[in-house]
Amino acid sequence: MFGISPFGWLHTLSSLPAIPLAIYMFARYGRIVPRSLSGVVYFISMLIGAITVFPIAHQSVSYVIGAATILLLLAGYGIGRISSFGRAGKYLERIFLSLTAFLLMLPTVTETLTRVPNGHPLVTDLKSPILLGSQASLFIILIVGVTAQIIHLRRQDRLSALASQVKMTGE
Repeated sequence: MFGISPFGWLHTLSSLPAIPLAIYMFARYGRIVPRSLSGVVYFISMLIGAITVFPIAHQSVSYVIGAATILLLLAGYGIGRISSFGRAGKYLERIFLSLTAFLLMLPTVTETLTRVPNGHPLVTDLKSPILLGSQASLFIILIVGVTAQIIHLRRQDRLSALASQVKMTGE
């Protein structure tokens, strides 16, 4: 079915939970929250999906996306535990984890459009305007989403600094 091998189905089904979890966390919290139940399941699902891409990949870009996903996932989940990054750690965590969601959706959209409906896919050429438009839309969503997260963090930092000043002066 859809020309997917048994190991390909393992890859697909193990990484599939990450999609609704990412959507849920972005909708609810505006970011991927690593230290939550949803965040832990997202991490496991993403890690399994990224690791299992290596035996089934047919194009070199798949190896690059898999390796980048693993690196960004580990960095995004680990950076919050390293205090030497200070405030920059919060920014990097959000950027890295947003990039993992982008790297999840990019091949997901590509594979879906090139396989569905079974036998007569919507896209047969990787240079199809439908596929390129979908990929460009994902990139725009990434840029807008990361920008919104950074603006939100900067506002939080300013409010925290202002609150600290008010506490110090006793006003």
